[in-house]
Amino acid sequence: MQKKLLIAFMALSFVSLFADATYEGARSVIGSYIEYIGATAVIAGLVGVGEFLGYVFRLLGGVVAGRSRSSKVYWSIVFLGYGVNLVAVPLLAFTRNWTYVILLVFLERIGKGLRQPSRDVILSEITEGIGRGKGFGIHELLDQIGALIGPIIVAYALYLDGYSLAFLILSIPALLAIISLSIGYASYPEVKAVRKSTGSGKTGRIFWIYAAAMALFTMGFMHWSIVSYHLKAANLASDEEIALIYALAMASDAVMALPAGIMYDKAGIASVLIAPVAAFLEVPLFLSGNSVLAAVVWGIAMGAYETNIRAAVADLVEAEGRAYAYGIFGFLTGGFWMAGSLLMGLLYEINRSFIIHLSLISEALSFLLLLALRRSSH
Repeated sequence: MQKKLLIAFMALSFVSLFADATYEGARSVIGSYIEYIGATAVIAGLVGVGEFLGYVFRLLGGVVAGRSRSSKVYWSIVFLGYGVNLVAVPLLAFTRNWTYVILLVFLERIGKGLRQPSRDVILSEITEGIGRGKGFGIHELLDQIGALIGPIIVAYALYLDGYSLAFLILSIPALLAIISLSIGYASYPEVKAVRKSTGSGKTGRIFWIYAAAMALFTMGFMHWSIVSYHLKAANLASDEEIALIYALAMASDAVMALPAGIMYDKAGIASVLIAPVAAFLEVPLFLSGNSVLAAVVWGIAMGAYETNIRAAVADLVEAEGRAYAYGIFGFLTGGFWMAGSLLMGLLYEINRSFIIHLSLISEALSFLLLLALRRSSH
């Protein structure tokens, strides 16, 4: 890998480390914070709507980037997305009104969604020399180191002074993320995809089957806002312990990231089969109170999913259609995750065991589609 590409790759990886420390730190306790300010499980489930809004803007960001012929457009979207994404989190320190909390969560997700397709296109280009699975695995590893550090910082801040300090202190990694992003841009200002771009955004049948499989995966994958709400409402853990349990999940994700990427380079889509299995297993584990093991399994599912989906989309779609493909893929998976989160929030109030049934059906269908896709690829 050329020196400038290596600098750009490491800079973008550290962007994710600092950015994840910011928003995963907040995410680790957002469900318990919603319970703390007196809102219901359904309101906690609304965090899933924020995820969906993020994926709507991921589609928008992907379409705009894919139709542009300018590297400046790609990078401007990335900077705007990170800027919005990282400003929203510290502002949570200044409100205990659940309406404003949800709006800030929405804003944070919108920023993340907007910049992700452009960033992933850039990453898919600079990781070609080392193997996309391995490259995205290393990126995910640093990403999850940040996601591990963030909840630990939040847990310590909660111990010292409460939620306001916890959210406010996250402005420090947010600033470091923007500095790292500037270094990445300086090292790789020209995006190759714009030279090839036709604006067609063509995707094939295999891409759509893969997107459907991953959409079903997200529908049955319990969002952490529901998990942390349950841990708080069922008195299974204190606020500080909830943040540390999330940190454990992020550590599990980090450990899974690089092996998952290496497995993808060797086995392709078959390496993703572990994701729906783990996603189902964590649901009964959490609901039965086995929080530590459940967090480890949750992290395994997330690690296999986040590492391999980006590498797979890059391999399934030509360069000129990747920004659009990342956008539409995110829109579909986000829509299904929103639906699943809202449904799980409602089922939680009715009968928690129904959540297990929903997860089983969704993850079984996801597994079968991935299995069929693996066989057809052979």
